[in-house]
Amino acid sequence: MAALGWLTPRRRSATARSVLAGEASAEAARKSSQEQEELDALAAETAPDEGPQEPEFPVVGDDKAAAFFDLDNTVMQGAAIFHFGRGLYKRKFFERQELVRFAWQQAWFRLAGVEDPEHMQDARDSALSIVKGHRVAELMSIGEEIYDEYMAERIWPGTRALAQAHLDAGQKVWLVTAAPVEIATVIARRLGLTGALGTVAESIGGVYTGKLVGEPLHGPAKAEAVRALAAAEGLDLGRCAAYSDSHNDIPMLSLVGHPYAINPDAKLRKHARERDWRLRDYRTGRKAAKVGIPAAAGVGALAGGAAAAVALHRRRH
Repeated sequence: MAALGWLTPRRRSATARSVLAGEASAEAARKSSQEQEELDALAAETAPDEGPQEPEFPVVGDDKAAAFFDLDNTVMQGAAIFHFGRGLYKRKFFERQELVRFAWQQAWFRLAGVEDPEHMQDARDSALSIVKGHRVAELMSIGEEIYDEYMAERIWPGTRALAQAHLDAGQKVWLVTAAPVEIATVIARRLGLTGALGTVAESIGGVYTGKLVGEPLHGPAKAEAVRALAAAEGLDLGRCAAYSDSHNDIPMLSLVGHPYAINPDAKLRKHARERDWRLRDYRTGRKAAKVGIPAAAGVGALAGGAAAAVALHRRRH
């Protein structure tokens, strides 16, 4: 991966790694969106203004505002990395037992809602080992195919409409996700969004090394990425909006003047109500939320995790 001139290599604390991950993701996102800037300008010129019945939002022509959307179970049902893993397994990138392990790790994290450092490190190393030695261009191309196979039909129409409202107002719209930035960029492009902030995996000469730049773009790292991108783009965070389903994204939601809880888990719903944040729920059923299962689990991830658990149990016994 090309060196980032404004990042100074040194031994970093956990907080510093979050900042590094956020800054690296912001830099990658800006590069991926430059080709669409002229289209964004045209959208701003042609955005309709029919007169709002309440204070207008998003504000048409406000170039100091932008929108930041979490991906998993906010824009798309289920976890992008899980669907991507399915696609790589189909293409024989790894063996069945690795798929079982990977699916179980994802399901455990979604259901437990707890970031055990050792468990998270294990999941991280598993994912990185899969792509190590492969070319970035190869994964981007495969990502396009996997989007059509597993992701396109899982986009929430309601959230997509919210993103389109910002685009129609002439504002930039970014995905912000722990998924690899290359996959996030594919999804953003296919949805017509500006670009994506995602986890940055190190590459040298266009080949993955099996290491990360900083850490996964999760929790506080997402907030750092949004902060870094806003500074680089000259945005006023008080005029920006952010959308997420997970309490893990409260740091990102708290940065902006217009936070939205979308398909929220129980903790985020409670937090949003206490602060009078706007809520939207596009799920067809609310039973999962009522019994306390994190919304981020999603039908696909939950079903995949259950199948993985059964398979793992059979292997062990």
